[in-house]
Amino acid sequence: MSVLDTPTAATDVAVATEPAASERARRRRRRPTTPKERGLISDADRKRGNVRFWLTLVQTIVLIGLIVACLGPLLWSAKASVTDSQEIISDPMGIFFTPNEWGNLTRAWNGAEIGRSLVNTVIMAAGSTIATLLISTLAAFLLSVLRPKWGPILGGAIIATLFLPGVISLVPLYLTVLDMPLVHIRLQDTFWAVWLPSAASAFNVVVLKRFFDSIPREYLEAARIDGAGPIRILTSLVLPLSRPILGVIMLLSVVGAWKEFLWPMLVLSNPKLQPVSVALPKLATGNSPLSVQMAAVFLTIIIPVVLFLIFQKQFLRGVGTAGGIKG
Repeated sequence: MSVLDTPTAATDVAVATEPAASERARRRRRRPTTPKERGLISDADRKRGNVRFWLTLVQTIVLIGLIVACLGPLLWSAKASVTDSQEIISDPMGIFFTPNEWGNLTRAWNGAEIGRSLVNTVIMAAGSTIATLLISTLAAFLLSVLRPKWGPILGGAIIATLFLPGVISLVPLYLTVLDMPLVHIRLQDTFWAVWLPSAASAFNVVVLKRFFDSIPREYLEAARIDGAGPIRILTSLVLPLSRPILGVIMLLSVVGAWKEFLWPMLVLSNPKLQPVSVALPKLATGNSPLSVQMAAVFLTIIIPVVLFLIFQKQFLRGVGTAGGIKG
């Protein structure tokens, strides 16, 4: 009989080989796994000289095309704003080689009163953003955190409004602005006529509710056990965790209010209260030179672009975390 055939020897061999097997398994787990190759061109082909040359060429052409398509209109508008009207009409693509007329910006700011329209637009956008954040946050908090018995009915009604075209509610909203029910106040030619309708955004309520739903319920239960009320939970727990998505809502509200045209034109008939979205078409139909119009257009579009460049990190981070909170 062999030594290994005895029960004691077999046990000793198994005990001796067990640490070695566990060590090999641990090393396999620690060994980095090679990621799978993705794309039309493998890593081996990328190392070849001719493939690398053509790939770099194609990437360069695509990058130049994207730069021209995205920055081209903005750069042309910037140059047209400081170019003479005759040069813009005679040679639109050759204005980059013409002398600059810096007085166009001054005439657009003062003579065309674009400065006052920009101030009105800032006031309108700021008020609409504050109203949107306030109403949408409270509505989403009610549906997601407080969860009353009639919450599903209200949530279904809010979602149902997303399927209605905005033009359907235009006439009822306008009649409401002319004569507010119960209080009988006329809101026309006041910024309240723009702020209040923009606050009732079903899309923002749905987005915020979805984000609030992703907050772990353990956090909310722990806050309730500690004695926190609804207001304390909202201000100390929900809002700090929701800063990314609130930044996205704020930026979208500012951009939406900045480009709104039809509703401000209806409820703000006073020229001294009209935003740039209403003032620019009137400037185009007037006797203003084309160079002044282009200067006004450039002053109008440069502010949203600068705002996006400043807050692009918060915006992109908010879009990335809009689906939930990482554990």
